Amino acid sequence: MHSTRKIKEDLIYVGGSDRRLSRFENLFPIPRGVSYNSYVLLDDKTVLMDTADESISRQYIENVVHALDGRPLDYMIVQHMEPDHCAMIDAVMSRYPEAKMVCTAKAAQMFAQFYDLDVSDRTLVVKEGDKLSTGEHTLHFVLAPMVHWPEVMVTYDEKDKILFSADAFGTFGALAGNIFDDEITFDDVWMNDARRYYTNIVGKYGVQVQAVLKKAAALDIQMICPLHGPIWRENLGTLLEKYQKWSTYEPEDKTVMIAYATMYGNTENAVNVLANMLADKGVKNIAMYDVSETDVSELVAESFRCSHIVLAAPTYNGGVQPKMEAYLSDIKALALQNRTVAIIDNGTWAPTAGKQMRAVIDTMKNMTVLENPITLKSALAKNQLASLDALAEELASQVNG
Repeated sequence: MHSTRKIKEDLIYVGGSDRRLSRFENLFPIPRGVSYNSYVLLDDKTVLMDTADESISRQYIENVVHALDGRPLDYMIVQHMEPDHCAMIDAVMSRYPEAKMVCTAKAAQMFAQFYDLDVSDRTLVVKEGDKLSTGEHTLHFVLAPMVHWPEVMVTYDEKDKILFSADAFGTFGALAGNIFDDEITFDDVWMNDARRYYTNIVGKYGVQVQAVLKKAAALDIQMICPLHGPIWRENLGTLLEKYQKWSTYEPEDKTVMIAYATMYGNTENAVNVLANMLADKGVKNIAMYDVSETDVSELVAESFRCSHIVLAAPTYNGGVQPKMEAYLSDIKALALQNRTVAIIDNGTWAPTAGKQMRAVIDTMKNMTVLENPITLKSALAKNQLASLDALAEELASQVNG
């Protein structure tokens, strides 16, 4: 049976959700699942906006068939050729042999890499600014390269003022009937998933996101239909404000994130003492994470959120503790910048992690590393409390400003 919903009288949601998948892209934990969104427009010509992941193939095809209600499919718009959105293209093209695939030249090239199926005579390649009239609706195509693949485009419906935004403005989290942002409480849970989705998947491409935001600013957008997560029709300002911050690497919150690695609890004890000192000096909403217990995608998201980061780790095999090393590698790869960082390291006989952590941070853009790092020799000593308090004072004065 179908599980569709009307967005407008002639626009139908035909996507679905996967609650069984444990890791998105076999990498990012998704305890709340994920949705794969797709849309059918019923104008003089019918249009399918993207397809879905193979995991929901049966439900997806039933939804599309129900939405078309016996009508042929005229156009299938492919905005993004990643398999979670293109896995059903061959099934759709086979079921609807008259349908034309509308996509960028780069997407057409990628299609040939994914499928041993010649659809060249059924492909309509579009470029920046091209338009497609379907009757009452005019679809305006806007290229969005590297948000977050090179072939991506977004589609603007001039009649209903809807932006079909591909992976932009998406979020982790399965949908449960309520597909609109004003039908759910977009609280910290949803916002955390939106942040984690953006920062880990699109975060590296802030310049390209900024380019798309500038293009979007020239359009009168009343609704955003992304490929993951809820459809935005009420709180567009909140979403756009977050994207502006994330894509310019501006911290959302002036607070301290403490990311620590610990082997036997001594490094953890030191940062617990530091956290208490920070709290006594008026720092609120301190975030603290054991990098060995917290998924790195969460650490990345929190690094984008917080203005100040404390890195604390022991030396391990002459290097940085592996989980801390992986976290640093990720924030560097995702182009995190405009943060202030403090460093604490630990080592019983040859502490070198601090210098190595700083070496990574020094390769990143617009990062300020506080001088006078703290080095523990096995455990925090009483004569180091003054240095730790001085670090807390410097962080607090900056955060409380």
